Amino acid sequence: MRRTESTPTTHRFLGELKKHSIMSGSLGWRSWYFLCVVVVVCQLSMSVAAAQDQPPPEAPPESTDTKAPETPEKVDVNPVAADAEIETRLVRILEATGWFKQPEAHVDEGVVFLSGQVDTEPHKEWAAKLASKTQDVVAVVNRIEVRQKSMWDLSDAFGELTALGSKMVQNSPLIVVGILFLIVTWWATGWTTRLTAGLFQRRMKSLLLGNVVSRAVAIPVFLLGLYLVLKFSGLTRLAMTVLGGTGLVALVIGFAFRDIAENFLASILISIQRPFVMGDLIEVAGYKGYLQSVNTRSALLMTLEGNHVQIPNATIYKEVITNFSANPNTRFDFQIGIGYADTISKAQAIALKVLEDHPAVVADPESMVLVESLGASTVNLRVYFWVNTAEFSTFKVRSAVIRLTKLAFDQAGISMPDEAREIVFPEGVPVQMISEHDQIPEPVVIPQEQLTPSREEAASANEAEGDLTSEANEIEQQAKQSRSPESGQNLLED
Repeated sequence: MRRTESTPTTHRFLGELKKHSIMSGSLGWRSWYFLCVVVVVCQLSMSVAAAQDQPPPEAPPESTDTKAPETPEKVDVNPVAADAEIETRLVRILEATGWFKQPEAHVDEGVVFLSGQVDTEPHKEWAAKLASKTQDVVAVVNRIEVRQKSMWDLSDAFGELTALGSKMVQNSPLIVVGILFLIVTWWATGWTTRLTAGLFQRRMKSLLLGNVVSRAVAIPVFLLGLYLVLKFSGLTRLAMTVLGGTGLVALVIGFAFRDIAENFLASILISIQRPFVMGDLIEVAGYKGYLQSVNTRSALLMTLEGNHVQIPNATIYKEVITNFSANPNTRFDFQIGIGYADTISKAQAIALKVLEDHPAVVADPESMVLVESLGASTVNLRVYFWVNTAEFSTFKVRSAVIRLTKLAFDQAGISMPDEAREIVFPEGVPVQMISEHDQIPEPVVIPQEQLTPSREEAASANEAEGDLTSEANEIEQQAKQSRSPESGQNLLED
């Protein structure tokens, strides 16, 4: 007979039996046999009940090791439980769980052969462990098959959704509190941005710098509110991840959008230093035009030809900037040649008189007429004069001054000969002798009336040159009528 471990109840029963046998005398062998059977049945019932109440074990990690199954510590020669009883008990337990489909158990000399179907591998392992712990079981051969799920089986997905829905219902009060606190955080962030922008706009001329500072102050407020929202929702680990990953995300974004960040920082420096203002005529990176706007990415120029040119802020900050409007007075010059037989001082005085009488040429700084060089057939003079470019057009004034200087030289009889040229006659120069009877043509004499300039020629500007005012107004009108190639807040607006 297999030895069965005694429980406290069995000890009490045997103690009472021993006491009774001592008090009443010796019992018969039939009484002793009956009592032993009762004790064994009680012990078997308690063992099976303990195995049934034990929860299924966790799924062990799948292993590819092909080790031999463990052998029992001891095999009883005369088992107490019959094979049929073990089969019946195991089948009932497997059916009671509801995990197995058509479970079967065949026992032969204490060796249990399990068969059937199950959905998961952990349930299959649980059945083997259950059979191995059953009384008088020597070994277990687990033939239960794990059913392969169809690719269209969405039961797991529906189960996850159901669990997620149940969890959301349970956490709905926390979610409502988190949403309310998120709304409060958004309102507090906006209020902080507006308050800080109002304070800094009074002390800073740069609109962009004020916006950047106000948003920099509002960012910690938003992060703190987001952390509290996640904390109230039970996502403390996610909250710490968000706060810890902010710096890393900023670093990654900085590398990915390096050019954008460079232009943005350049726009801040440009708005602080202000090397130009709206409407200035500037030249940057080989492009000349009137400045229309500056945003966080680029500056917009309207060229003198009426074209839009966008120049990145980083390029503007690095390149040489020529501002033609910073000083309203701009100096211009042109060259004019007179004959060697003409008086240089007379020609200088005439050209200087033309500049002094012209309304678009400023008196201070003074104009100059200097001898520049001695050419092959002319004495070259360089005429310097200043024009108020804020009021007058440089092209028109220069054209009018050259025209009037040439007209004054013609009236004064100052010649402006062409450059000497060398003419080669490969077949020789034909010479014809004039006889006494041949009539010599008289030279053509231009009447003085024809040398007198007309009123339009003597005017500071004629019909071809038009109005001498600056073309900045015309460019501005063209810019208003044209479509802006890029939207964005103008950083140079006060």
